[in-house]
Amino acid sequence: MNSKKLPLWVSIKRFIRQNIAKPHDKISFLYQLKSGAEILDVGCGNNSPFLVKTILPDCVYTGIDIGDYNQTQPNLADHYIVTGPEDFAGQISRFKDCFDAVISTHNIEHCYEREKTVAAMLDAVRPGGQLLMTFPCEQSVNFPSRKGTLNYYDDPTHRDLPPDFNSLIKQIKAKNFAVEVAIQSHKPFVFWVIGCLNEWRSKTNNHTDYSTWAFYGFESIIKARKLKAADTE
Repeated sequence: MNSKKLPLWVSIKRFIRQNIAKPHDKISFLYQLKSGAEILDVGCGNNSPFLVKTILPDCVYTGIDIGDYNQTQPNLADHYIVTGPEDFAGQISRFKDCFDAVISTHNIEHCYEREKTVAAMLDAVRPGGQLLMTFPCEQSVNFPSRKGTLNYYDDPTHRDLPPDFNSLIKQIKAKNFAVEVAIQSHKPFVFWVIGCLNEWRSKTNNHTDYSTWAFYGFESIIKARKLKAADTE
């Protein structure tokens, strides 16, 4: 965990996010990483390098994606890899036991070779390191279609069916990981209530935000830690 002394209001804000509002999201995950952590961000568009380095300025950040997607802020990545979709898993597989954290937030559903990509991500985590994966739940194929993506097929770049949650858990455990968080349909209470109150507006305006996702349970979340040799003895 980053040991730098924070202002009281920042500490309170982080506590609320990590424990009440969004306890399992990417930002809460970053908050609990150690100072100087080496991070691999798989699918690093939408200003993710800027976000991660803003929260953890002393981390060693490697981002990989299939394009320079929506990087409107300064790209602060220490290492930035752009490759094609056919070689995405292959590029990740170059890293073995290299990272304290591997993050894949809403990326795996876009990948050509999901199983190989996940296997490469798991191999990239060093013993004691952590994995965070988020992706659309399997039930999302039956959700209403809405702008901003509520039904899985609202996003034309989503491939095939949503990731198989149980198969991913099995694959992760087989690579010597302990699964710490496994939520198939995430409905964080605070945002579920907001989404419930705003559902009529979301439906009327054909608009989706995080509270809509929370109300429907759109997101699946897996957090896991690679076991050290001593943990398996």
